[in-house]
Amino acid sequence: MSSGHLTIDLSALASNWRTLSAISTCEAGAVVKADGYGLGAAQVAAALAKAGARRFFVAAAEEGVAVRKALGPGPMIGVFSGHMTGDTDLIRDNMLTPMLNSVDQMLRHVEALPGHSFGVQLDSGMNRLGMEAAEWAALRDIALGQKPVLIMSHLACADEPDHEMNARQLRTFREMTDGLNVPRSLSATGGILLGQDYHFDLTRPGVGLYGGRPFAEALPVVTLDLPVIQVREVHPGESAGYGNSWTATRPSRIATVAAGYADGIHRAISNRINLFHGDQPCPMAGRVSMDLITVDVTDVAGDPEFLTLIGPHQGVDAVADIGGTIGYEVLTSLGRRYSRSYK
Repeated sequence: MSSGHLTIDLSALASNWRTLSAISTCEAGAVVKADGYGLGAAQVAAALAKAGARRFFVAAAEEGVAVRKALGPGPMIGVFSGHMTGDTDLIRDNMLTPMLNSVDQMLRHVEALPGHSFGVQLDSGMNRLGMEAAEWAALRDIALGQKPVLIMSHLACADEPDHEMNARQLRTFREMTDGLNVPRSLSATGGILLGQDYHFDLTRPGVGLYGGRPFAEALPVVTLDLPVIQVREVHPGESAGYGNSWTATRPSRIATVAAGYADGIHRAISNRINLFHGDQPCPMAGRVSMDLITVDVTDVAGDPEFLTLIGPHQGVDAVADIGGTIGYEVLTSLGRRYSRSYK
């Protein structure tokens, strides 16, 4: 094997969905955007549908095509970006449900696809997507007359339970939607954990399905093993990798593994992280380059065939912490050169 290997545990993914669904006091959907958070939208969506999910969400209409192909007719596939110019055929042919974000999108949708399913996205304070209060007030009666299947918004600070923004957005969302006879949705993973006041009629778990924070009870879903190409002896005072950023202080054995920043391994973790051979931590020795990483395996008996970057000893959030980023970015950066297996 000359490239890294991703093992994706679909049974753990399904278990995470069932747990978040049980926490929700309403129906739970599933967010499978960005190719199922980098893990394969078709496989992820099929596993979640088998577990019981019936409403799915993607970022763009093009992503919805792959999910519809995997699921077949029936489940709702919501599109967060709404009905963009050029999306009409994709939305119609793949039975997608755009979450309309503006007056322009509403007009485009009802003119191009009269009677076709849609939802409405409101801006409750994040200032990213959705209709603001004044725009919604002007359009609300027209929108309701077209019978939206969902009204949704999104929380900006749900991963910080004590942040005052959560209560402010909840209050704003209620002010914009109370009394309307339309299902409502406010919460992704973090919002689910804030409690039932945030659940409404549908929750939209995302990163928690894939083993990420803030869902502390999540089962790990991803293992990333990287093959060792070569092991060499390095004397004290010799360096490894670009820029001489690591220098041996003892007689060392350095393994070169087949992965790099072209595979989504961020340069920010250079010289700062361990890879693992079983339970044995092996420090990275030098910078992450495009295709290769050097690792100190002096304390490993024999020459390892592969080393594990993401696995039981170090999850996606631990890698993210060391790199100064978030688990979402680690997951969605996983490169296409990896071979993959699903279990």
